Amino acid sequence: MVTPPLLLAAAVGLVLGAVVGAWLASRRAAALRELEKAQAKDEAARILARAKEEAENVRKAGELAGREEGFRLREAWEREETRRREEIERAERRIEERSDALDRQLERLNEREVELEARTADLEARVRQLERRDREVREAREEAVRRLEQLAGLSAEEARRELVESLLDEARAEAANTIREIKEQAQRDAEREARKIVALAIQRMAADLTAESTVSVVQLPSDEMKGRIIGREGRNIRAFEQATGVDVIIDDTPGAVVLSSFDPVRREVARIALERLVEDGRIHPARIEEMVEKAEKEVEKGMVEAAEEILYELGIHDVHPEIVRTLGRLKFRTSYGQNQLQHAKEVALLAGNMAAEMGLDVQKAKRAGLLHDVGKGMTHEHEGTHVELGYRLCKKHGEDPVVLNAIRAHHDEEPHFFPETFLVTAADAISGSRPGARREMVESYVKRLERLEELAMEHPGVERCFAIQAGRELRVMVQPDKVSDAEMAQLSEAVARRIESELQYPGQIKVVVVRETRAVDFAR
Repeated sequence: MVTPPLLLAAAVGLVLGAVVGAWLASRRAAALRELEKAQAKDEAARILARAKEEAENVRKAGELAGREEGFRLREAWEREETRRREEIERAERRIEERSDALDRQLERLNEREVELEARTADLEARVRQLERRDREVREAREEAVRRLEQLAGLSAEEARRELVESLLDEARAEAANTIREIKEQAQRDAEREARKIVALAIQRMAADLTAESTVSVVQLPSDEMKGRIIGREGRNIRAFEQATGVDVIIDDTPGAVVLSSFDPVRREVARIALERLVEDGRIHPARIEEMVEKAEKEVEKGMVEAAEEILYELGIHDVHPEIVRTLGRLKFRTSYGQNQLQHAKEVALLAGNMAAEMGLDVQKAKRAGLLHDVGKGMTHEHEGTHVELGYRLCKKHGEDPVVLNAIRAHHDEEPHFFPETFLVTAADAISGSRPGARREMVESYVKRLERLEELAMEHPGVERCFAIQAGRELRVMVQPDKVSDAEMAQLSEAVARRIESELQYPGQIKVVVVRETRAVDFAR
């Protein structure tokens, strides 16, 4: 058992140990702080010394750089000063040279002035001499006129009038002859060049023309099929005619049925539909309507493909689909028996070839030639002429002004504004008037020949006229006492212009005026 005094002594020892430990710790911390302060002072001294050293280095580098920049600026200033001094010296030399040149020019001007003064004096003397001679000539002419009046018994005014009249007659005759010669020469040259260009254009193309008729024949496997086409009490044939708008003619012709219609598109639809029905064997109203609908789509697709094929052959691109569809309808359109799609292609080729020969825009000429009659594909569905319909269609879809002008100008509804449109009109006439291109009714042909002769006979001085070479040439015989040689060219031009204004004809008509010169005398 521990006694209280021992406990007290232990507690006192613990307290003293703690106090001594704390005192020792505080002394150790104070010593550490003093050491850190000393180290910090040493570090600050080192940093300050390093900063002073760096500042001194920067100062020395700055002084060195400033000296170098000063040297560089001084050298640049010296070079600039030298350059300016040289420029000033060159300018001074140029000024001296100009001054010398001006002095020399002034001396030449002074010499010329003296020379001009001398010439002026000489000219004045000559003018006075000429005036004196002119007075003498006038006096002599007046004296000669007085003597001539006395000898001829005519006044000067009357003699002048007779002389002027005789000179006018001679001038008119010479002018008419000159006009005729110039016109004939121009016509020969133009005709030669035109024939060469047209011949080259025609030789480069060859188009087969297939004449369309108003009927189509569908072959049947047997005559028994005719009864099935007619149907019970004729219901099948009535349904077919109503769906297609085509007359079906069933007669005694063995193994064939005739489809008749003036609309070639409907006739083609009916032909395809009937051939499909005959091949299928099932013929009744519902099947007929189905086949006709399919045939219409097939014909429409075929027309578009035909137009696209021609566009590809001609190298024409960027044509609006609506214009392509309308162009394709020309596949089943004819004019005087000429297929209009082939006619459009023919005109495009001719116009393009002639444009190439003449150095014009070939693509514009071909495009205008192909689309010049595109309105004919709309005349069955819209009111108006094919010119206006085609013009509105192409203008709506942004076609080139050359195309728009060609559509109207080829029927003289507006003037030709572009050289390519003249070629389109010429190509249209060539395609329509070439042998075998079109069929012309005999009655209209005879009427055109008669009207040609009537137009020529209406001119004064015409005795007889004859339309020859199928209306391509008109021979006009004139009365020699009423139409002179000089007036023949005027008459031929007048007849030609009147034919142009009053008649419609393919190609061109040559007007030839013939005058018979007669000399009559009698032996008594």
